[in-house]
Amino acid sequence: MRRTKDYLLLYLKGISMGVADVIPGVSGGTIAFISGIYEELIGSIKSIDADAFKLLARFQIRSFWNNINGNFLISVLAGIGTSLVSLARLMTYLLEHQPIPVWSFFFGLILVSSPLILRDIKKWNIATLLSGIVGILIAYLITILSPTETPTNLPFIFFCGALAICAMILPGISGAFILLLIGKYEYMIRALIGFDFPVIIVFVTGCFIGLLGFSRFLSWILTHYRFPTLALLAGFMIGSLNKVWPWKEVTAFRINSEGLQVPSLDRSILPWQYLEKTGQDPQLFHAVLFVALGIFLVVTIEKAATILKTKS
Repeated sequence: MRRTKDYLLLYLKGISMGVADVIPGVSGGTIAFISGIYEELIGSIKSIDADAFKLLARFQIRSFWNNINGNFLISVLAGIGTSLVSLARLMTYLLEHQPIPVWSFFFGLILVSSPLILRDIKKWNIATLLSGIVGILIAYLITILSPTETPTNLPFIFFCGALAICAMILPGISGAFILLLIGKYEYMIRALIGFDFPVIIVFVTGCFIGLLGFSRFLSWILTHYRFPTLALLAGFMIGSLNKVWPWKEVTAFRINSEGLQVPSLDRSILPWQYLEKTGQDPQLFHAVLFVALGIFLVVTIEKAATILKTKS
């Protein structure tokens, strides 16, 4: 039985997921995995099915709520929603003015999380190894793709929501980056900041439909092919490290929907190359500090979770 402080902790984990989902290159699914709620989240979403809606139609509200693990879901989703509404502007500001510490922090988070996932694989074989390699390649290839311009009509926004949410719940695959690739990241950030409710409602509806379908697939594959799936997810996270590498050189630009020139393609470079090519301070000390902070945070969460499991 969960207590009030447990739901507060779930809310804070949801906030962390929301922060990650706002940043292109970082996955909310990664944060869910790091914080130990990933499989419960997938299972709870999966439980929103025809049987659950039958209970709701018969006004058996308590049974419906218990069936979908409602207290858990509302705590996590409330945290995610809080982040998306309140922190979108802050994260946009931090990425613009303090990119190296922000990317370094998430680099540390992801770097230490992959071994923690791999540790849960109790039996290695060729299929598991290949799954990990495929995950690395897919995630890496996604990070080097160039964004494109796409329509802004509501049916396409619905599709964007369904596609992005599938990525958001996969560790290592960033839903925000998928939106960036299809040219809708800035558009959705402006919609959130400006409270453009028609766009937000259609996008969220797409997220909801996509989430219901994809969560069932994830739950099934984790049940039947657990070790190869864990290897694939860890591979996604390792491959995504290229996107969150703190030092980048912009190699191409594009014109966004407002007619402004913005970076469209970049590549990872070493800190001293960053100084040489951009003339800007690589902030090496700050980068190392925030990488260490990210690693420390994950290790602390993992140790705390182990202690709580031992006591329960």
